[in-house]
Amino acid sequence: MDLEKSAAAPHGDVPAAKDRDAPAAEGCLVVALRIPLRIVVLVLVVPVRMVWDALVVAGRFLNDTVFRPLGRAALWGGRALFVWPFVGLWRYLLVPLGRGLAWLGKVLVVVPAGWAYRNLLTPLGHVLLWVYARVLTPVGHGVLWVLRGVGAVLAALGLGTYAALAWLARYLVVVPAVWLYAWVLTPVGHAIAWCARGVVWVVTTVVTGVGLALYWITRVLFVLPALAVWRWVLVPVGRVLAVVGREILDALGHAWRIAGHISLAVGRFLGTLFRWIFVEPVRWVYRSVLTPIGHAVRDTVLRPAARAARSVGRATREALASARESVRQARADFRRMLFGEPRQPQLANRREPPARETRTLGSSTTALTKD
Repeated sequence: MDLEKSAAAPHGDVPAAKDRDAPAAEGCLVVALRIPLRIVVLVLVVPVRMVWDALVVAGRFLNDTVFRPLGRAALWGGRALFVWPFVGLWRYLLVPLGRGLAWLGKVLVVVPAGWAYRNLLTPLGHVLLWVYARVLTPVGHGVLWVLRGVGAVLAALGLGTYAALAWLARYLVVVPAVWLYAWVLTPVGHAIAWCARGVVWVVTTVVTGVGLALYWITRVLFVLPALAVWRWVLVPVGRVLAVVGREILDALGHAWRIAGHISLAVGRFLGTLFRWIFVEPVRWVYRSVLTPIGHAVRDTVLRPAARAARSVGRATREALASARESVRQARADFRRMLFGEPRQPQLANRREPPARETRTLGSSTTALTKD
């Protein structure tokens, strides 16, 4: 198609802007795989998406009705069993105990240590510093001056011996050592170094040849076949698999979204169907049948029955009250028949005497003041 377009276009024409901005044409493999893959994946994904949506709805319902109350109860129980006891233990036991221990440490350790530092260690340190500065330092300087004098005297006495020893050491040790180094060790070292360089060159040459041989053998036997397999087999297969995988992922994404819409439509359809099949008939029956029947039963049966029950209860209470009163009266009559009338208690007369004996302000009832 591209060759036909390029052949049909004039040689001097420039492609239009929309042709430049258009996306690159997809290959026949992509076009051949896309629609079947999307159809197959959609058929496979729709049940999974519907099951997933059902599980999500069930999970939300369980979360709202079971898990969240259980979580709150568990949280409250955890606080009641673990947090609050530890808070109370910290607040009412450990904190006062720590404050008491801190006070004891201050009283028993810090205050005595501060007093000992101020009143014992500081004066003792001043005394030791004075002894060091005024006694030990002058004594040390004197001992050092004496030792320097003794050293100077010993050096003056042993000067000749030192020169003789130096001459003997030079001609017996230094001069033979220098001659041995210059005429024996140096040529031997050069010869050993030349031999070592030769051995290193030979070993390097052998190793280089062996390395080159191994390199070309490895390149010819392993690298070039592996490169050819990578370039002419794995890369095309990988590209094909990448295209297939990309199309599968795209198909899964499209199928998942379409399955979501399908699942939502099915859920709404089932909800509407459930509402029209079950909820609306139940609501209609409740509103149009059960409610009037209930009102009729309430007005014709329950309220008269309640009034009759209240009247029966009232009559029963009155009958029981009269029966109790009759029983009480009969028991009193039977007791009176057996034991007679009960004796009435004599009430003490606590009132003032009547008529003339009444005490007034103008008269007296005593024997001395009677007329």
